[in-house]
Amino acid sequence: MQSSEAMTIRYCSLGLGILFLLLGIAGFIPNLTTGPLSAFPGPGYGYVLGLFPTNYFHNAIGILVGLWGIAGFTSLGGAIAFNQAFAIIYAIQAIFGLFPFTKTLFGIMPLFGNNIWLSLLTAAIAYYFGFVKPGLLTKETGFSANLR
Repeated sequence: MQSSEAMTIRYCSLGLGILFLLLGIAGFIPNLTTGPLSAFPGPGYGYVLGLFPTNYFHNAIGILVGLWGIAGFTSLGGAIAFNQAFAIIYAIQAIFGLFPFTKTLFGIMPLFGNNIWLSLLTAAIAYYFGFVKPGLLTKETGFSANLR
């Protein structure tokens, strides 16, 4: 049986997974996606919930990340691995969204606008539960964060 501290790491993976799965699915639902203010730059381009720039590829990535997070919930090691990878990938994605030449990931998917703060916020949460919390768990409780 795992401690409640270990379960918080797993629930972070589950929560991020559900969030990104729902955002990815919402991007494919026309009533939840509004068109851009200017001409359509690519297929499926719009704003999920009127806030987050997206396209079909971005939606598909959101669904895959969501499924990965939900799958990571099944074990402590999987949740830690998901949280660590998520933190790194989404921090880089947020940084890319800040620069004009990478804000669309070289024309593949939009990373700009509200996607920047969403990526930074979720990366910070994943960082805590992927890098900080497992170290504290091992140090304070003697419970190994590497158990599966």
